[in-house]
Amino acid sequence: MTPNTNSRRRFLQTAGGATALAIAGCLDGLSNDGEQNAQGTDTETDEEGELAAVESVDVERIARDPTAIPDPVDWSEPREHDVTVRTERVTAEVEPGVTFDYMTFEGQVPGPMLRVRRGDRVTLTFEVPEELNVTNHNMDFHAVYGPGGGADATTISPGDDPAQISFRAEYPGVFIYHCAIPDMDQHISAGMFGSILVEPEDGLPEVDREFYLGQHEIYTGGSVGEGGHHGFDFDAMLAEQPTYVVFNGQAYGFTGDGVGPMHAEVGETARVYFANGGPNLLSPWHPIGNVWSRFYRDGDLLTDPDRNIETAPVAPGTTAAAEMEFPVPGPVKIVDHALTRAARRGALAVIDVDGEADPEIYDPNP
Repeated sequence: MTPNTNSRRRFLQTAGGATALAIAGCLDGLSNDGEQNAQGTDTETDEEGELAAVESVDVERIARDPTAIPDPVDWSEPREHDVTVRTERVTAEVEPGVTFDYMTFEGQVPGPMLRVRRGDRVTLTFEVPEELNVTNHNMDFHAVYGPGGGADATTISPGDDPAQISFRAEYPGVFIYHCAIPDMDQHISAGMFGSILVEPEDGLPEVDREFYLGQHEIYTGGSVGEGGHHGFDFDAMLAEQPTYVVFNGQAYGFTGDGVGPMHAEVGETARVYFANGGPNLLSPWHPIGNVWSRFYRDGDLLTDPDRNIETAPVAPGTTAAAEMEFPVPGPVKIVDHALTRAARRGALAVIDVDGEADPEIYDPNP
């Protein structure tokens, strides 16, 4: 199978948002050669080995809105939260002309962010509707004391009565949750992960904006940009050779070629919550044209954050939090700094920063 070179070139040219430059900065000089071609055992193909036709989609966009975050904690005594999470298998576009069958919590990737305070009690109702699923699911919360982080008690089949657990948020931090049945690597790759934020009793420092991103690998029998319906490829996953590495389920979703970049203003501070679902690859997480001025390594919200971090490793199964300031306008490009993933496989998102220039800090035309 031959990769769609025009598709790759178009992403390289437009992924920076409004600019026509090819992902300027760290990605300059990369060629369009060297695509890997994972052969698929589960991919639907015709008699000549071509991918099946693109399928109709169930959702307009698979990428969860990165600003869809619950409001900061503003209460000082423990509260009770009733939360219902439903699993949905949906067909959606990884990129234009490429469809894939995702497994999701609540229909998009990543699953919804949950936000509580240390000491709060959460009662979770977990649903696996028969008409929306083809296999068992559960939820493993890294923020929960208990067997499987709740996975043992929430394992149910499509059409079973909803499962329910109750837990107290004992330790603050930012934590991942994910499906944890025996085929958990496939389910996470297909989109079944998210974050739970347990704020300390005193809360978090106030910021102007918050964003929520989730990285994961998608393993298919097709090639990057190859039009058609991509089936899941277990052999590619075992070899840890993904077709796509994406933020929020979509290749280059938060760029001009996707649903559009995120936005901020000069003088603001933003906090980004970043979950690396994996299931396999460590993410060297980097903001091109900026720095993580405060980096909460491994989601640790109690230790003083690391300062002015350029590139931070985020292991699979980990959620980190990081803050940045915006002293000058222009695009800030968030990437996986294993740069083939950013340049060729989809792991790039953009924050467009608007406002007045400050040539004392940065002058592009001295």
